[in-house]
Amino acid sequence: MSINFLLTALIVAAAPGTGVLFVMSTGLSAGRSASVAAAFGCMLGIAPHLAAAMLGITAVLHASVIAFTAIKIAGIAYLLFMARQALRRAAALPVSAVAASHSKASILRSGIVVSLLNPKMYVFFLALLPPFVAPDDGGMTLRIAERGGLFMVMVLVIFIGYGCAAAQMRSFVSRRRRATTWINRFFAAGFVAISIKLALADR
Repeated sequence: MSINFLLTALIVAAAPGTGVLFVMSTGLSAGRSASVAAAFGCMLGIAPHLAAAMLGITAVLHASVIAFTAIKIAGIAYLLFMARQALRRAAALPVSAVAASHSKASILRSGIVVSLLNPKMYVFFLALLPPFVAPDDGGMTLRIAERGGLFMVMVLVIFIGYGCAAAQMRSFVSRRRRATTWINRFFAAGFVAISIKLALADR
């Protein structure tokens, strides 16, 4: 496995985006264990994208305007839903009450949906994996699985780091209602910004 692939996968996994915002928001509002559940959810949500890449479905979705647009619209809708949830926390819920209102299972499911409804993940697997897998390699499907699996592990480790870092700030923020409000507004604005970027993106 080449160092170029490892560096590329590391950069993509660590780049701030929807998953990072979700995990950090969860860590800040619900604590460390909740952020770990969010990270696991985001990682598990990548599995269908990897499976699609292995089966060749990714290329079909990339070529289909209707399929890509449908997934993109669903992703935008979910991002706006998360922005609304963040604004509700800013307006009503103190940080200390959020952990009780969200079970680990619901956080895990939300993380899965965050990754699953990100249409750029299909493009990511279409663009990232093929250059690092030789077409004449008899085990091409296995190579894609290996590299995709490694990427998922990178995402999990990095997202747990992001979530735990945010959770470290939780006690500080919980004592400052005004800071809690503005931080949740920041996350809401981040979700909206990503949804706009996604809406303007083509394949």
